[in-house]
Amino acid sequence: MNRLPNFLYVGPDKAGSSWLHEMLRKHPDVYLTPAKDLYFFDRYYDRGLTWYSSQFRDARSEEVVGEVCQDYLFCPEAAARIRTTLGPVRIMVCLRDPVERAWSSYLYMRKHGIGPDTFGEALRCRPELLDHGRYATGLDRFLQRFPREMVHVALFDDLAADPQGFIDAVTDFLGLVPMPLATRDLAARLPAARARSVRVASVARRSADWVREHDGAKLVGTVKRSPLVQRALYRPIDRRAVRPAPDDVITVQTALAPEIDALEHTLGFRLRESWGW
Repeated sequence: MNRLPNFLYVGPDKAGSSWLHEMLRKHPDVYLTPAKDLYFFDRYYDRGLTWYSSQFRDARSEEVVGEVCQDYLFCPEAAARIRTTLGPVRIMVCLRDPVERAWSSYLYMRKHGIGPDTFGEALRCRPELLDHGRYATGLDRFLQRFPREMVHVALFDDLAADPQGFIDAVTDFLGLVPMPLATRDLAARLPAARARSVRVASVARRSADWVREHDGAKLVGTVKRSPLVQRALYRPIDRRAVRPAPDDVITVQTALAPEIDALEHTLGFRLRESWGW
């Protein structure tokens, strides 16, 4: 019988989920699907439990079997579906300054040749840029269904400052032995990237989406992990030279201020100062 996950990273996007996925895959007591983002509990729930469980058919005796999917936090039905399907599994989120998260998501859009030419326009016509910063709303759906001790809330700032300390907190939460990171893994690839060729990146993204829709998530993971693909598509962007306009920063902060207030109340600590709000 195929095993089902006992751990899920549920979001948000642009907050270190790819790095987390790659690091946990290296732990001997963890099994993660080759590709993250199966999107079962939001996009593909109609495929049924047999399909979902088949994604974990290669899991053996690992203590932790999991999935990293960045969008579950924002799907109104996902938390209830997860609880009904998997029971009281461990849940993780990693929170990032919503301004930085929205800006990084916009850069991702531009990298793939989609979305408006300016960040301000994108904020007006791509509602997900703000909706994926509504952390309190999404987190509350999970805290209503999972005990607080089963929900690990991490901060992206901690990952940027101390990757080893960040992963140590994750393995402790999962009840695993610590995992010393290699030197190359300590240099977490946190900055946004831009495509060497927007056309190539756009084609690659559409192709990956098509393959996922046709049950090829494993292939997506294998290809995206290829060093050749990494070198061909991406290079770091100089974030010092490209920043959101001050008015756009205010737009995001104003729209999401009630979410931050609610989040601070839920977590019991301040976030505004560390995020420069």
